[in-house]
Amino acid sequence: PFQLLEIIRKEDVVLRAILTTHHHWDHARGNEELARLCPGLRVYGADERIGALTHKVTHEQELRFGAIRVRCLFTPCHTSGHMCYFMWEDGSSDAPALFSGDTLFVGGCGKFFEGTAEQMYNNLTHVLGALPKETKVFCGHECTVRNLKFALKVEPENEMVKQKLAWAKQRDDEDLPTVPSTLQEEFLYNPFLRVTEEPLQKFTGKTDPVEVLRTLRTEKDNFKKPKERPHPQAVLAFDWGLFSPFLEKK
Repeated sequence: PFQLLEIIRKEDVVLRAILTTHHHWDHARGNEELARLCPGLRVYGADERIGALTHKVTHEQELRFGAIRVRCLFTPCHTSGHMCYFMWEDGSSDAPALFSGDTLFVGGCGKFFEGTAEQMYNNLTHVLGALPKETKVFCGHECTVRNLKFALKVEPENEMVKQKLAWAKQRDDEDLPTVPSTLQEEFLYNPFLRVTEEPLQKFTGKTDPVEVLRTLRTEKDNFKKPKERPHPQAVLAFDWGLFSPFLEKK
């Protein structure tokens, strides 16, 4: 929370509300402290388990913060109370934005902790997938390279996967973000949005889209990224015995 408050101070704005996608600690753990430091703070979400919750929202409910408009999109599966937020600004030429929490990632989707493949299929196809294609996707975690390595395993001939993976690796090397993407891009390389495509059906051995999605999620849960080669300097350090004092048995 203190990092966030420092950003708010630098931007010279006032924190009035928090939109929380779900109750997991890595998304909501700062709510209580922020509420303590900012009296009157409104905390929006769809799950009673969200810390410091003051306003419970429902599917397709719309909120307004000045010129910014927010549509709440209920996407249960990762958690039973997961809410995504679709935002746009009146009179702006900028593309709208989707804050997708742990439902939709760049190149992937969230684990089915409290829901089913049927729910996630509905989330990705009928709820989020129906948004304007130019929508920018801001997800809750940046695991783009790992997601795209799995996408490449699923579709080794998909040129868009190859290009996006090479781009993401370069961004990582330069310590630059890979978020956001756009919804239009996601449909080209994200396997969880491509469940009706022939290569996905061939990979999973299924034809029903929900079963394709269910199998993909199981495969992704068990996916191990290729082992990275040891860092050459670390290898030299071992060769020279620099770690020996730490490795000796007592």
